[in-house]
Amino acid sequence: MSIRLAIVGLILIAALALGWIAFQVTRPAHPVVQATQSVTAPLMVNYLTAARALPVGTLARDEDFAVTAVLPDKVPAGALLDTPETRTSLRGAMLRHFLDPGTPVTANDVLRVRDRGFLSAVLEPGTRAVSVGVDEVSGVSGLIWPGDRVDVILTQDLDPATPVGRRVVSETVLEDARVIAIDQEIARARGDVPSAQGASRVPRSVTLQISPDDADKLAVAQRLGHLSLAVRAISDGPKMAMAPSSTFSKDVSPALSAPGGATVRVIQGDQNNDVTFR
Repeated sequence: MSIRLAIVGLILIAALALGWIAFQVTRPAHPVVQATQSVTAPLMVNYLTAARALPVGTLARDEDFAVTAVLPDKVPAGALLDTPETRTSLRGAMLRHFLDPGTPVTANDVLRVRDRGFLSAVLEPGTRAVSVGVDEVSGVSGLIWPGDRVDVILTQDLDPATPVGRRVVSETVLEDARVIAIDQEIARARGDVPSAQGASRVPRSVTLQISPDDADKLAVAQRLGHLSLAVRAISDGPKMAMAPSSTFSKDVSPALSAPGGATVRVIQGDQNNDVTFR
């Protein structure tokens, strides 16, 4: 009897062992979880460099500068960081030192628009600075920048007694004048960057670098009529001596030069009346 019980016990133990082995073989394997550690990219700092060779006296524009990104401890000493405030303050600033392409731009390399002596430093020897009042149209929609070259056009209405075909006349009074200032901020130093709505402030005055003789001429022209600025192309090169010319109403509208009847001035006492017979 005891032998039989022993055999039964061995069979049960063997069955349990086989069942455990079968369970271990058939159960799904647990996925191996690998711990991953996120790696944070190093913080980079952007600073400004010369995008091209910038001679002394250059009036800076946005496209004159490039951006270089480096680790914070690799920023060259004194280099100007690329921020909206820095970009705004550099518009129209004058280069005090020659900069090779890729050279870091420092505060010592530029004379900014609000620095003392800026306007005098910008002027070439023997020239004068004269401001011209402009509006959205005469100022080319606010798209003129320091460093541009412009012609100044005078438009005036002549005496009403003048024949209609010659009553309005325009003429170029100055050629190839260098723009050195926009408003009091010189180079849109404050508030002239387009806002979030895309609007920009239109300048109210443009300051030109001209000769002393042209300064006298411009002062008279401002009293005679309306002044407009025409931006010259960079490829125009130096100005060429040209004979002064005037454009009259009839040159623009042929209808104003059509022949009409005779005009007779009728004088009655202290009254003068022009009568046209057609």
